[in-house]
Amino acid sequence: MASSGTTVTASATRPRSERRPEIEGLRGLAAVLVVVYHVWVGRVSGGVDVFFLLSGFFVLGMVARRAMRGERVDVGATWTRLFWRLVPTAGLVLLASTVAAAVLLPPSTWARNLRELVASGLFLENWRLATDAVDYYANHGTASVAQHFWSLSIQAQFYLAAPLLVLLVARWARSRGVDVRSALLLALSAVAVVSFVHSVHATATDQAFAYFDTRTRLWEFALGGLLALVLDRVRLGRVARAVLGWAGVVGLVTCGAVLDVGAAFPGYLALWPVLSAVAVLVAGRAGAGERLATPAAQYLGSISYPLYLWHWPVLVVTLGLMGTATPGLVGGVVVVGLSGALAVATHHLVEEPLRRVTLPRPVGLAALAVAASLLPAMLGLAVWAAVVAADRGTPVAVGDQDHPGAAVLVADHEATGGAGGDVAAPVRPSTARVQDDWADYRDACAPVPDHPVLEQCVPIAPEGEPQRRITVVGDSHMQQLLPALEPLARERGWQVSTLVRARCPFSLASETDPDDATCVDWNAAAVEHLALDPPDAVVVSATRDVRAGLTEQTPDGFVAGWRALDELGIPVVAVRDNPRFDHRPSECFETYGRGAAPCGIPRAELLAPDPPYALRDDVPSNVAFLDLSNEICTPATCPPEIGNVLVYLDDNHLSASYSRTMSPAVGTQLPSLLGW
Repeated sequence: MASSGTTVTASATRPRSERRPEIEGLRGLAAVLVVVYHVWVGRVSGGVDVFFLLSGFFVLGMVARRAMRGERVDVGATWTRLFWRLVPTAGLVLLASTVAAAVLLPPSTWARNLRELVASGLFLENWRLATDAVDYYANHGTASVAQHFWSLSIQAQFYLAAPLLVLLVARWARSRGVDVRSALLLALSAVAVVSFVHSVHATATDQAFAYFDTRTRLWEFALGGLLALVLDRVRLGRVARAVLGWAGVVGLVTCGAVLDVGAAFPGYLALWPVLSAVAVLVAGRAGAGERLATPAAQYLGSISYPLYLWHWPVLVVTLGLMGTATPGLVGGVVVVGLSGALAVATHHLVEEPLRRVTLPRPVGLAALAVAASLLPAMLGLAVWAAVVAADRGTPVAVGDQDHPGAAVLVADHEATGGAGGDVAAPVRPSTARVQDDWADYRDACAPVPDHPVLEQCVPIAPEGEPQRRITVVGDSHMQQLLPALEPLARERGWQVSTLVRARCPFSLASETDPDDATCVDWNAAAVEHLALDPPDAVVVSATRDVRAGLTEQTPDGFVAGWRALDELGIPVVAVRDNPRFDHRPSECFETYGRGAAPCGIPRAELLAPDPPYALRDDVPSNVAFLDLSNEICTPATCPPEIGNVLVYLDDNHLSASYSRTMSPAVGTQLPSLLGW
């Protein structure tokens, strides 16, 4: 993780005679904590924050001292030296991870791994994960082999910005006769304060995004730079330094065990590991520093970068092969042992030889050499991506004899999942592509002029005047029903538009997060927009499942929304939500095959006999209900595959392919419900 960057930085920027050996040991301790917590504890240790601090301490300190001495800050050469220590090892691990994921992991993981491996090779993995709102604390079995590159990506982005910041501040200071050191202290303090405030606020409002946001971590780098500028002026007695050093080490070791960082990190909680590391740096060789300066600790620090890079893909591949969520004691020992062996080999066979290489001049040629070290990994990714892209298969069409999907249940509701069609025919979509099987109509979308917060899409529109106009309003579950509605709409000349927002079902109260007012505001804006030009009908969700199991409900906010549409004279078709699971049904299918008992969850465990809206007596008269449960589940089970079509793309969304096979049922029921 960030250990990578620190190892790189220390070796690249400080002569061995100036190196403080206890810092090498601190790096090794942080790396061990990261590995142990990932493998056995399943929690975040805070070690990555130590590496961010150390990167700032070394990189900003190195460039700042050069600027304060009046020397030229060669930004291009600095970048080249830093990335020469960083990129070759990263490229080797990315190449090995690509091969391992393609050969050893199931196809259902390929799309996710490909996306994140490419993002990692471009040092943008943190933004990839932030955009995907990945839960870093979720089961490692669902993580990609490159997810840990998020911290390396943040470090690479810092490496690009740090020399530029020092150069600009130094030039500004000299042009105005200001002391360069004072100007740098002021600039770094400003970065630290602004970033920390942003981190606290962002973590409180959207922690999943904030965890991977570069801006929430910049204060840790800036604090490291500040420490590098003032550390030589700190004077403490040996006893005080010894106490401080041991307090820092104890703080680091206990951080992950004491703090519940799963829902509140980084934010202010990141102060714990960062200030613990500061304490160790201030203490120097006193107390714990003596232990951190031992040869064993030194060696551990020297292999900390490859150890971090190797341990995660080894862990993810091991869990995939074992088919478990945790490796256990023995499996964990294997993971740590193999990761350590790979780290040692990489250090001696790759890192050490490269340290002795003199980079060519000019800087452009050296930069080209750095970039070339990533070439094998990127070529491997390109080949794998081409293979996966070629596996798209023929899209499922209504009436496909080999892929009837829901038509199996419509024809014979006593049928079981997997019945119907040629059993020799491959399932559609393939398990390698199912995660991307979204109903994607983004090309037909545009902001709503009267309400810029809204985006309206018109994916289905006749050439002339539409016979009817329907608006689908709600979250991504409603979006996934569009393929089922499309054939009917095209046949009858209807226009179908959407007002869809992720994780925001149509409700006048917040159903996903009690503190989230944005969804409520969005739905209020949707009602105002519909009032300006009322459609002939609105299609919304009738129920919501909070999690797997019998948790289906019709919230009061849903009914309030229907009532608001009733006042506008708009008919409503409310669709019962599909079941949600605590696993990905497609991965179960991939493991056990067609009709496997472990994959068919009993219907009675997911759906109550009577939908919750049937138990309410306050439903307005403008609402009709569409229940497609019999097109998704058999009378006995809710299987992952029906009629050679995978039902779900993840643990709760219908695949667009399966939704399309439900169109005959929708075509029969919807006009009847609306009296059309």
